[in-house]
Parts: sequence; structure tokens; C-alpha cells
Amino acid sequence: MTTQFNKYQSRHRPSTPRFRNTMGMAPVTPANALHQPRSSNEQKLRIIPFGGQEEVGRNMTIFEYGHDIIVLDMGLQFPEEDMPGVDYIIPDIRYLKGKEKNIRGVILSHGHLDHIGAVPHLLPRLGWPTVYASRMTLALVRRRLEEAKLQRYLKAYEIKTANETLTLGKIKVGFFDVTHSIMDALGVVIQTPVANIVHPGDWRYDLNPVTGRPTDFSQLARWNSKTTPSVLMMESLGSTKEGSQISEIEIFRNIKGLLERAPGRVIIATFASMVERVGWLINISEQLGKKVALDGYSMKMNVEIAKKIGYLKFQKNTIIDVRKIHDYPDNKVVVVCTGAQGEDRAVLMRIATGEHKSIKLKKNDTIVFSSSVIPGNERTIQRLKDSLYRQCDHVVHKEIMDVHGGGHALIEDIKLLIRQVRPKYLLPVYANHYLLREAGKVASSIGFPPQNIFYLDNGSVAEITPAGFNPPQQKIPIEYVFVDGLGVGDVSHVVLRDRQMLAADGMVVVVMTIDGTSGKLVGSPDIISRGFVYMKDSKKL
Repeated sequence: MTTQFNKYQSRHRPSTPRFRNTMGMAPVTPANALHQPRSSNEQKLRIIPFGGQEEVGRNMTIFEYGHDIIVLDMGLQFPEEDMPGVDYIIPDIRYLKGKEKNIRGVILSHGHLDHIGAVPHLLPRLGWPTVYASRMTLALVRRRLEEAKLQRYLKAYEIKTANETLTLGKIKVGFFDVTHSIMDALGVVIQTPVANIVHPGDWRYDLNPVTGRPTDFSQLARWNSKTTPSVLMMESLGSTKEGSQISEIEIFRNIKGLLERAPGRVIIATFASMVERVGWLINISEQLGKKVALDGYSMKMNVEIAKKIGYLKFQKNTIIDVRKIHDYPDNKVVVVCTGAQGEDRAVLMRIATGEHKSIKLKKNDTIVFSSSVIPGNERTIQRLKDSLYRQCDHVVHKEIMDVHGGGHALIEDIKLLIRQVRPKYLLPVYANHYLLREAGKVASSIGFPPQNIFYLDNGSVAEITPAGFNPPQQKIPIEYVFVDGLGVGDVSHVVLRDRQMLAADGMVVVVMTIDGTSGKLVGSPDIISRGFVYMKDSKKL
């Protein structure tokens, strides 16, 4: 613990017992009960997360001051194993019904689907408020709206530099550069008369990114105030992992070395959203006289978008169609593809199983997993690696070489962030509850007052007044809103339960004809079984 931080701690220690760190909630309150008009002399900032506090994904938070509402992010959540048939889950926005005219803007921190994926569903329901985001994020939003044939309704404002300040009603919004695993990510500062909210979004520290701008919390200096307390809403996904994230420049050097030494083709699997990494992979290959084949719909789309807006630059003939790789010597071919998580029909899995139409593995191929393992995919990736190791002599992943760094801050990064921002209150966000708690422990370990750390659930209503931070005492109703094909909200928990029972036990359908007069059976009934027993072996049953 540093002397400097001890001074900070004592200066901000609460002087009254009002700062209680409790999650004891009042019974769930109907949304309209929270819409009561305020007295004119009441100053109150409400922070209400609609998602992202009990899971990874579905990130969306509203900030409400008087009659002004700011929405931060509109993300989706991918379904869990016990949600058969569900494509994804979006935030429940019932609280905003009747308040659409109070929404001054939607701020999007970056372009990952867990932050922008619900935009096509939610913007129309909220009356198309103006969207504020960086160039790359807006480009990805436009593409997503084009796919839904809704792009003509979008009202957008591009944040060109982190020095911009927006005035949205009585709320001011500022920005600062952050490093993440997608380009053009922005941190957000929300300034009100009662508090300044510092929200980095998803972030990591990297003082030496290959491209883009490093995380720069020095930009927060212009928002510092001796009279207005600050609240740090800190993304906490890496709060159980020791150390700091590896710099992208180290990954760059390692993969460049692999490309230089590879005896044959190099197949690199990474996330489609890691456009910066794909960009410098193309640039390195170009310098080494190699051709690059991109494979994976989302990856090709993202590269196309980034090139169109001027964020990626490479010669046109560097990129070749994957069907043309046989026209070049093996040591002059690099394939950059999706599928590092072992998804059934993704590119790398089809390559490994021999189902890819253009790529058949050879012994001297080099396979690189430039990705982390998403929790829940461990066994699938193990099987994928087994298959690749049987077919190729050179398989590289982060366990044996630094070929990937995550997009989320680790424990030492979290400590540094808290010391730099020096908030009065801390709200860990964007993770499962146990990770939020671990982030709180990290903060406490360097002297941050535990009584000033608060943990919100989805729907918790936290309030800040001139007197201080009021721990959540209310919750608005928040439920899963499932997207299943073209249906939004059509699938209920009852339907999911029925699907789970069918998946576990199968079904038996009996088809029979009944005489309408006598009520007797006409002919023999037909018994159809699916997933119950094997009919040919169970005739007696």
C-alpha cells in the first residue's frame, strides 16, 4: 500500500453512516412506481443497469438525472446451455416505456456484440434516439441495421476525438481513449451536478499497441472536481487473474517470427472482431511477400468495413480468395480465419475435420490459435487441438507462446486504474457477480474504503444525491428477452422448460382414429417415438 493512496483514502473516508454497503433489496417494484414526479428541489442521479451485472454480455446501463436519460450500450448475451433454440438474449427495457422522449442519446462504447448487438431491436422501440459513437463502432452498427433493413432510420453522431464533449440536457458527456480487443473503443465520463461517472467500458492497459491509441486516463484531468464526487464503474472480467495483460507488440513480434520461419502454410485462427490484429497480420504477410486468404463471414465483413473507412491499408492483390491458395507455393500462403473456439461449422473446425472445400491439412502446416478460451468451450477446444496435433507438426497456442493477449484488464491493471482515477465510490460492472466481488477485494487490498464499494444486480436502482451515494434499495423488473429466429420475446421460460424436457426425455406421439358415434377405436393406433426408445428394439414396450 502506498503512502499516496493512504492520503487519498483518509481524504475520502465517509463521515456519516449513510454509506452502507448492503444488497438488501426491497421487494421488486413495478416500473411505474419508480416514475413518480420529483420535487423541483430534488437533485438525484439514478444509475440502473439493465444487464451485464449477473452475466457476461447484455451490457446496458441508463443514467437518469431529472428528466434527462442517457443510455450506455445496447448489447446482447449469447444463450447458455440450458436455452435450446434461443439465438441470443437482449435487455428488458420496460422501465423506459413512456420515457422515450426523455432519452437524450445512446452512447456506444465500442463495437462488440455484447455492447451493440441489441441495437436493431431496441432503437425502434425507443423512438430512434440519436446514437453517439466512434467511427468504427458506427460503421458496425450501420451494417447490423442494414441486415435488418433499418439503416435509413438511424440518427448518428460520430465522436471524432476523445476531446469532444457533448451536452445532452443537463448531462455532459466526455470521452477518453481506451485499448481493447477491437479498434476505436472509448471510455465515457458522465458529468452531472451531483456526481461524475467514469466508465471505461471494456478496457485493458497497453502502452505499446501495434496500432491505435493506448488507454489514456490523463484525459480525465479536465473532469476532476473538488466539489463533485466521482464514481468509477469498472469492468471486472479479469479480476481473478494475476499480473497485467501482455502488450500487443509482444504478440506482433512472436507471430511475425512464426511467419518468417514457417516451412509451409500458416493458418491463424482468431476472433472476427479483432480487426486491428487481422490488419497487422495482413501487413506483415505483405512485407514478407505472402498472400493472405481471409475465411469467415464476420471476419471478412469487419475487414471490409475497416478498409472502407480508412482504418486498414494494404495492397489489393495481397488478399486472395481462399479457393486460390493452391495457385501459390505453400510458404507464401497465410490463412486468417475464425473458429478458434471450436464451433461446429466454423472455419477451423471444418479444416480440422476435412470438411473444408479448399483447405486440406498438411504435415508442415503451422496452426496458430491467436485467441483465448471462452469459458464453457474448454472441452470442444481440447478435441479440436487433438485433431490438429494428429495432422500437423506445428500447432501453436498461448499455453506455449504469447500469441494472444486478452482485451480485459487483470489484477495489476485494476489496481493501477483505481490509483489513477482516484474515485470516491467504486461500482464493479460487466461480469458475473463473483467477479464483481473479486474486483472489490482487489480494490480493498490497496486501501480503497470497502464501505464505498457497491455491487449492483440487473435492475438495481442506485441513487446519488448531494448528500452522497445511496445503496440500492429498489429493483425494477428485469427478465430475459429471448430472440428466437424472427421472434423477439415470444419464447417464455415455460417454452424453454418444455424444450429441455424434450431434449432430455424425448417424446411419444400417439395417432389414433375414434368413431364419432360409438367412441370406439377405428383401426390400430400409430405410435411415433423420437428420442425416447429405439422402436425396432422396443416392440414389446
